[in-house]
Order: sequence, then structure tokens, then C-alpha cells
Amino acid sequence: MADPILYRKRLIPEECVLLKDDRLLYRDEDIIVTAWNTLKPRRDLHHGCSCYYLREGIKVSRFYEESGSLLYWYCDIVDYDYRAETDTYVITDLLADVIVYPDGFVKVVDIDELATAKEAGLLTDAMLKQALLTLNRLLQIIYDGGFEKLQEPLEKYG
Repeated sequence: MADPILYRKRLIPEECVLLKDDRLLYRDEDIIVTAWNTLKPRRDLHHGCSCYYLREGIKVSRFYEESGSLLYWYCDIVDYDYRAETDTYVITDLLADVIVYPDGFVKVVDIDELATAKEAGLLTDAMLKQALLTLNRLLQIIYDGGFEKLQEPLEKYG
């Protein structure tokens, strides 16, 4: 399979960015695994790798310092549109995120952005429902001890 074209679409702030520098590591009908450097340089975050779970609506990423030390796992709740004729994915960030630290601490962030986006008309009722249900599923996986399974493609290909 050739490399797909990937876009990251954000609702807050509103933007759609071509991920032209992401490197495809693996792809099948269920997942896409990429490696990348930060789009906007930061003092703490330097690079990472991501696994897009297309059917589940989850993107799991490993965030690294420049030294290669793991900062944390960052899990985005996402939706995607696929255009087969151009092999293009537009991955929409549905705002709610979960951070899993190396010591196992779990932090849910950006829930307030769901309310802000809904109020601003950036999220439909269906998108809000999807985001909350997917967030709940992800948290259940983590709390039930299944997060290692979501890490496997990144361990294997990343």
C-alpha cells in the first residue's frame, strides 16, 4: 500500500493541517501507525509516534523528549473521513483527551472544550455523543488494565 495522505483537523482552534512530514510505519484496514516530529517546536515535547485506531475513534500517541525519554502516552478521541479516490484521511480531533503517565497516573483533559465547541456550533449532537461514548470506552479499557493492548502497535512498529 502507498502512503496515505493525512490531515489533522482541529475544532479549537479551528484548523486543518496536512501532516506532510509524518512517516508511515504501518498500515492496514484497522490502524495507521506514524512517527513524527512536533509541528511547532516545544521545550518539552520533541517527537513521537501515533497509532490511529480507525474503527474505535482513538489515536494513541507516545510523546518523547528530545533525549528519547518517554514523557507520556497521549490519547485523542477522534473521528475520521476517508476519501478512497485520493487515499486521504481527515482525522478530526473531538477535543477530549486522556494522558497516561509512565507511572500509571491517568489524567482526562479538555472536557470543557466539548462544551465550548457545542455552544459555538462546532460539534453536532451526534459528534458530542460519539466523543463522550468513545472517551468512556477508552477510560474503561485503561481502568480494566487493557491499555497495554492499545500500546502494542507502537511497541511493534514505533
